[in-house]
Amino acid sequence: MEHVRTLQALGLFDARVPRYTSYPTAAVFSPTVGADFQQTALRSLGARDPVSVYIHIPFCERLCWFCACHTQGTKTLSPVESYIETLEAELELLRKTLPEGIRMGRLHWGGGTPTILPPPLIKRLARAIRSVFPIAEDYEFSVEIDPTMVDRAKIDALAEEGMTRASIGIQDFDPLVQQAIGRIQSFETTRACVQDLRAAGITSLNTDLVYGLPHQTLARIEDTIEKVLTFAPDRVALFGYAHVPWVAKRQKLIEETALPGDLDRYILATTAAKRFEEAGLIGIGIDHFARPGDTLAIAKENRQLRRNFQGYTADRCQTLIGLGASSISRFPSGYVQNAAATAVYIQRIESGIFPGARGFEFTQTDRLHARAIEALMCEFALDLNEMAKDLGPSAESLAPYLDAITTRFAPFVRKVGQRLEITAEGRPLTRMIASVLDLHVPEGVRYSRAS
Repeated sequence: MEHVRTLQALGLFDARVPRYTSYPTAAVFSPTVGADFQQTALRSLGARDPVSVYIHIPFCERLCWFCACHTQGTKTLSPVESYIETLEAELELLRKTLPEGIRMGRLHWGGGTPTILPPPLIKRLARAIRSVFPIAEDYEFSVEIDPTMVDRAKIDALAEEGMTRASIGIQDFDPLVQQAIGRIQSFETTRACVQDLRAAGITSLNTDLVYGLPHQTLARIEDTIEKVLTFAPDRVALFGYAHVPWVAKRQKLIEETALPGDLDRYILATTAAKRFEEAGLIGIGIDHFARPGDTLAIAKENRQLRRNFQGYTADRCQTLIGLGASSISRFPSGYVQNAAATAVYIQRIESGIFPGARGFEFTQTDRLHARAIEALMCEFALDLNEMAKDLGPSAESLAPYLDAITTRFAPFVRKVGQRLEITAEGRPLTRMIASVLDLHVPEGVRYSRAS
């Protein structure tokens, strides 16, 4: 436990830092970068390289208390149907703007609850997307699945439209934990969903778990893990619960006194990680696991692992085009986020205006620091000589940051020449270490726990 005390002394249990699914983070996006930037960036894309496409479906029949995503509740399909019409209109805006020949290498439906869509709407949306973005070679289509909001007909519709990966939200199977976060989802319901997915020919299955939830104990999370392993998942994401009630008001329904303490939270994370690795999954970055042969494991082995808004990915597309309320696009020139409020997003589209409401335009220095942060998050290492091959002599400007990291986080980092590595025991500090390279830290913004 000596290394745990050292981690604590370095501030692991007190620090609040970004997750670095983007750099700069969305907290520093500005309304000065919006629809005009979005339109120009779309027109400037080259047709040679495929793009990724993200579709945000914000609707849920139930609003889980732990969730901090842009979502809204509905008990009827009427607003969902209207929203699909708006997505189709946004796709038409894209059709008129994109250069000819753009192809789609990746497609992801997130939310909210994409599986709130009935089969006819699933097919309608999928075909509208493909009419604007023909698919490229090695195309992948992933969908976030709520087992309580899906049936075999919906799964078959998604499979028929080309879904290759299903991502199932689980969080924790313990009834007390589920009650405390407002998400009731039995093991039996989830198992039936998995069986239907496998029967429909879906060969890649991801499961999302969360540690640090109220009433979560070591015994409870171990029981959940053993249940999850019976599904033989190809990937597992193990996220730390981010308790940010000042951002997500619904989290005020969660009893803070029931949340695990700092050390308990750390033990939950490390114990879970060890169990997944014992089961044959390979650790990917700070919070993902994958079976050998999975594209995520191959990307790690080939040093092609990337990080985006969904976490770790094997997606090598340089451009991500986000559609729907609150979705974020990543272009070579910067980020732009659609209007977050669904009503405002719909109003913009109905007026024939691009929905970008805020964003960030990169400088060359931003690109350099983004690459460095991604290297630390994906490989736990940063080699300035390697970076110089791609980005030129400007990589040398990062040398003082490496020295600062080495001084601050000893003995959990090693620096040899121009290369810095985070030790295995120091990997819980990765987000804190990456934050040393962050040039855009807004005042007054409170991020989630580093642990």
